[in-house]
Parts: sequence; structure tokens; C-alpha cells
Amino acid sequence: MFLREFYSISDGSISIDAQQASLFAKEVAGDFNPLHDPDSKRFCVPGDLLFSLVLEKYGLSEKMNFTFAGMVGHGVKLNFPDTDSECFDITDNSQKTYLQVEKSGTVNRDEKVIEALVRDYVAFSGQNFPYVLVPLLEKENVMINLERPLVIYDSMTVEFTTLNFANPRLNMLQPELEVSGKRGSARLHFQIMEGEDVVGSGYKKLAISGLRPFEAEPMQQFVDNYLARKEKYFAHLPDIDRRQLAC
Repeated sequence: MFLREFYSISDGSISIDAQQASLFAKEVAGDFNPLHDPDSKRFCVPGDLLFSLVLEKYGLSEKMNFTFAGMVGHGVKLNFPDTDSECFDITDNSQKTYLQVEKSGTVNRDEKVIEALVRDYVAFSGQNFPYVLVPLLEKENVMINLERPLVIYDSMTVEFTTLNFANPRLNMLQPELEVSGKRGSARLHFQIMEGEDVVGSGYKKLAISGLRPFEAEPMQQFVDNYLARKEKYFAHLPDIDRRQLAC
């Protein structure tokens, strides 16, 4: 599967270095969250990469829930257990849990189907900022801490009515944001389509810290800088090296 370049295997454990994680975030997901920059002091592996690796190893089940319990740093050795259990954890060698997985129902292990879903989901996910999250924050009259932005994956749930599809595409549904003081919880709902048919649905939940009153000008400047950084990165990529880039 195409994910092989984004991790390494040693002594039965999977590890993801900062360069691999950053490459996945930028060139597969179109995600330029500074937390995924190799030189970030708070660097962490994208949650979407962990989600993708679970699908690669265990297949796609009718019902799946992912709870992110910790931020994976550079080179952490992760253990993906050999199990058919409906509930299991992804841990490191010290038994620290980073991801809790629940799954049930029939399983589709078709690599082409899984790759198609992974690519479309992470491209959708990578566009959450700024195109979905910023209008959602503005509606609630709050914004992130622009000096130390912290928006992290909390959980993700997906459920299918059928696994008999080949070219899944995600459609955004109405997002939600709950604000409690300086913290927020966003739910980004989506449908999964095969042609004109709905084959599944789910949502991605984000935890947001450091909220403050919304200020249009500095928020817009932050978004402009984010998009300019993204455009500059892609402008320096030879066409032959470009992967599936988000629009």
C-alpha cells in the first residue's frame, strides 16, 4: 500500500520519524498544522496517519471508532497487536496508549478500496483548517491562540451501510462547535458517497485549547500566512514528485 514510505519497521514495531510524518501531512493530507513540522518543539505524528495505518493492517470494518489518547512523537516505537479483537490499543514499548480502536461488523481488506478511502478522507481532513474551522469559530465569536495554536485530534467515528464500493468520496455535512471557556470541541460531520449513493457517515472530533474573543484582522492574517506557506511549499515541488494534493 502507498503508506509504506511513511513509516519504518524494526523488531516488529512501527515508528514514524518527523520527516515521514511531515511528508504525509503536507503532500497527502494537505495539512500544514505547525505541530507536524519536523522542527516543531511540540511535534506530533498526524492522527490521520495513525488512522490510515490501522486500516492498512486491520482492514475496513462496518463500524469503527478511534480515540486518540496521546500525541506520538518522533521515532516512537508503536505496537500494532496481531489480534481479531473488536477493541484494542496502539501502544509504545512502555505500554503507553496512543490510540484506542473499536470495530465491528464485516471487514473489507481490498487494498485499492482502503487506499481510495484513506486518500479521500485525509484530503478532506486536511482542509478542515482554515475552510471549515475558521468560519465555525467566527460564528461562535472565538478564535485560536494565534501564537500557540493547538488544535488536536480527539476522536473519529465512521459507520457504513455497505462495504461494497470502489470510489468513495466524502461530503461535508453541517459542523458543530461547543465552547466552554477557553476550550472548544468541534464535530466535523461527513457522508461517504459512492456515486449518488450514501454508503456511510461519520464525524471527526477536534479538541481546541486557548480560545479567545474573535478578531477578524489578525485571524485573516494568520489564514493568509498559512495559505501562503502551503502555496510556497507546493510551488517548489517538481510535478513528478507531487502526490495527491488537496485542492
